[in-house]
Amino acid sequence: MPLLKIQSSKKIESPQDILKKVTTLLSDLLGKPERYIMVSLENNPDMLFGGTDEPLMYVELKSIGLPQNKTRELSAALSEFLHKETGVTPDRIYIEFSDAERAMWGWNGSTFG
Repeated sequence: MPLLKIQSSKKIESPQDILKKVTTLLSDLLGKPERYIMVSLENNPDMLFGGTDEPLMYVELKSIGLPQNKTRELSAALSEFLHKETGVTPDRIYIEFSDAERAMWGWNGSTFG
């Protein structure tokens, strides 16, 4: 049920490797099984941040029961991971967190609530 969407202005050379690693990281951070975690990586070179086109990322993390008191920890871990894997600096990464209601998340022909 967690969904991590990454939009990057920098071309990522081995996206599948990063997607696999971040799936494991999210499983550990959120305490959710990997089989429920969905991740996507989109290259979008037409992005600006602070008026410049230096490498940047916009990241969305949505999950049922996403604890608000963990967002700082999640932000630090995701920023560090993305910087290490791609070279994009944490000050060029925005992360949006969203706690989804169970009844508003569909899967397998039903919802979680």
